[in-house]
Amino acid sequence: MDDDRHDVEVAILGPYQEKSKASKAFPSLKNKPPWLVKVLLNVDRRVYYAVALLAFLFVLYVGIQTSPVIVFVFTVCSCSMLFACYLASWVLAKDEGPPEMSEIADAIRDGAEGFFRTQYGSISKMAVVLAFMILGIYLFRKSTPEQEAAGLEKSTLAFITVLSFLLGALCSGIAGYVGMWVAVRANVRVSNAARRSAREALLVALRAGGFSALIVVGMTVMGVAVLFASFYVYLSVDSLGAMKMTELPLLLVGYGFGASFVALFAQLGGGIYTKAADVGADLVGKVERGIPEDDPRNPAVIADLVGDNVGDCAARGADLFESIAAEVISAMILGGSMVKRCKLEDASGFILFPLVIHSFDLVVSAIGIASIKGTRDPGSKSVLEDPMVILQKGYSVTLFLAVLAFGGSTRWLLYTEQAPSAWFHFALCGLVGIITAYCFVWISQYYTDYKYEPVRMLALASTTGHGTNIIAGVGLGLESTAMPVLVISAAITSAYWLGKTSGLQDSQGLPVGGLFGTAVATMGMLSTAGYVLTMDMFGPIADNAGGIVEMSQQPENVREITDLLDAVGNTTKATTKGFAIGSAALASFLLFSAYMDEVSSFSGISFTMVDIAIPEVFVAGLLGSMLIFLFSAWACAAVGRTAQEVVNEVRRQFQERPGIMAYHEKPDYARCVSIVASASLREMIKPGILAVVSPIVLGVVFRVVGQITEQPLLGAKAVAGMLMFATVSGILMALFLNTAGGAWDNAKKYIESGAYGGKGSSAHKAAVTGDTVGDPFKDTAGPSLHVLIKLLATITLVMAPLFLDN
Repeated sequence: MDDDRHDVEVAILGPYQEKSKASKAFPSLKNKPPWLVKVLLNVDRRVYYAVALLAFLFVLYVGIQTSPVIVFVFTVCSCSMLFACYLASWVLAKDEGPPEMSEIADAIRDGAEGFFRTQYGSISKMAVVLAFMILGIYLFRKSTPEQEAAGLEKSTLAFITVLSFLLGALCSGIAGYVGMWVAVRANVRVSNAARRSAREALLVALRAGGFSALIVVGMTVMGVAVLFASFYVYLSVDSLGAMKMTELPLLLVGYGFGASFVALFAQLGGGIYTKAADVGADLVGKVERGIPEDDPRNPAVIADLVGDNVGDCAARGADLFESIAAEVISAMILGGSMVKRCKLEDASGFILFPLVIHSFDLVVSAIGIASIKGTRDPGSKSVLEDPMVILQKGYSVTLFLAVLAFGGSTRWLLYTEQAPSAWFHFALCGLVGIITAYCFVWISQYYTDYKYEPVRMLALASTTGHGTNIIAGVGLGLESTAMPVLVISAAITSAYWLGKTSGLQDSQGLPVGGLFGTAVATMGMLSTAGYVLTMDMFGPIADNAGGIVEMSQQPENVREITDLLDAVGNTTKATTKGFAIGSAALASFLLFSAYMDEVSSFSGISFTMVDIAIPEVFVAGLLGSMLIFLFSAWACAAVGRTAQEVVNEVRRQFQERPGIMAYHEKPDYARCVSIVASASLREMIKPGILAVVSPIVLGVVFRVVGQITEQPLLGAKAVAGMLMFATVSGILMALFLNTAGGAWDNAKKYIESGAYGGKGSSAHKAAVTGDTVGDPFKDTAGPSLHVLIKLLATITLVMAPLFLDN
């Protein structure tokens, strides 16, 4: 990249336009595409049409052979993707605006796509190595009695798991790319729309986020459904002497592991990139030089704008993909386990229920997105209505339809003559989940939106200095953990009680629906995931649009619109992170229960509780909590080290090229992009490896200790203890980091709106310090934690036989 940079002339339109009218505004930061990409681009389009048709026929065939429910899921997913393509075409039909805006957008797009290819190239290599490790482990692992009775060989199970893992990793990567692809093309269109109307700018950003959300959710559901149906047909499930459908979900755990593996490294690498660039740009630009955010004179500004896409868009797409995949697979495992215990005749309804719920999620989210219309006065530049109010109206429509869809789905799939009222109990469980989701969104908004007292008190603390800003922000973050924990606790206990009283009983007359009730509540919480991800994607797109407007020197009224959208985007990002943490908490509880069921199946010994009075189990729990703190420390330190390199580079350019501040010289943007890209890829390895290796090493070590001390299942019990403590610690830490970081960010925005002296005041400088501290909190360590706790659970599901005595 350094050699290419010398061959490119870097100029800026706007302030530099008179000096270099013919030059290109920004350098091309795009790396040369790999040879495989070149080959694929040269393939005739008709070949792809033929392949797509064959794939569709294959999917239709396995769906028909499996269940009408699978055909329904395929149909809904296909229709939602067509609607998503309509949204994309609507967004891309918008004009990019004048050359000075489109050239900035081109540089952002080139940098984001170049980093994405490099980052995912590194992740894919690690995924292939891990796939070979899984293959080796599974060739020598134990099998469940049911798998042995069905005649499944270890080699078949090994290849099925590896295939699931690689498919999950591939789809997670595609989900990340989809999130970034639309964002780097929509940002400039939002900027240009803001020149005409605030409502149009909001609509462009929302529909661009909707495209990404529907594709990600649809691909998640379609991936699990295709894998399930393919294994069903290939293994002749439910035929005489073959595997039963209730055992099939266990074969899908590799898919969730692959999705979590890629999502963790995507979140780490993207989070380090975006926040290192942001911190470096702010510390030198805002604090030392007193220039505005996204000022074209700041050498780190392009790296900052690129980071919004690779950190917030690509990483969030992969994050939500793995969240839904983990929740669906764990719920299918628990549904199958409950069907076996109750000896129900038809298992398909309880096992396929999660796929149907998320299919309806696509439908209700699409309607919620479509319910937000443009203004009747396209030429109006005044902000007639709060953008957050507009977004919440769409969310309200989505929630209302989700309640109706959930009730209908439970009656359709969960009705059984053995317990005629069970479906209604599970519908109430879903309602508990939907209410929980709403509560999390509201709580996160309360603690991070500057319309409410917490952020305004934080802004007030900035008037007395940097130290009081930090103290107030830490206190606010710690306080913000209380209400979400109360909501999660109420949700789990009420859903468990509703499921337990559903009337479903095992052969001994004991109620067995409690765990499945919590699974249904988790589905309810994620039943509006499509619209929630839409609001999340709205944030970085609006942020990028504001940067493009600032750098291209647009009129003040345009900046006011994009600043307002950016502030709302900060709130939507914070609320969706809170939503993600809540769903991670419930999904981790499901995965933990699925892990205990799997251990029981493999060992033949009932494993229903974990005794932390056993010293080894308690020690494993402490190590799990330590893992959360160590991982967070390494993630934040990685941002700090990378930001130091950016700060030094920006200072060097300002010192050695004093003409930059007077618009007489042009900053070297590509140098900062190169520094941040290489450093973030290097820094993401250590915390990522820590997360992947720790549960495996701990389980194997305590398995050996158990063999020596004659304690059966000690390895599995120790891993269970680690999971419990890590999940609890991880949820609290993620809530603290995300909320404190979001509050610091919006306290700065509140002061920049004119409060307490506005931009350039002493309060503003203190708020910038708080925002700098909060950046790695809310965009690196915090979002990575809720991926981490699900990754720990999926790793243990895949590796469970490794922790058991042969």
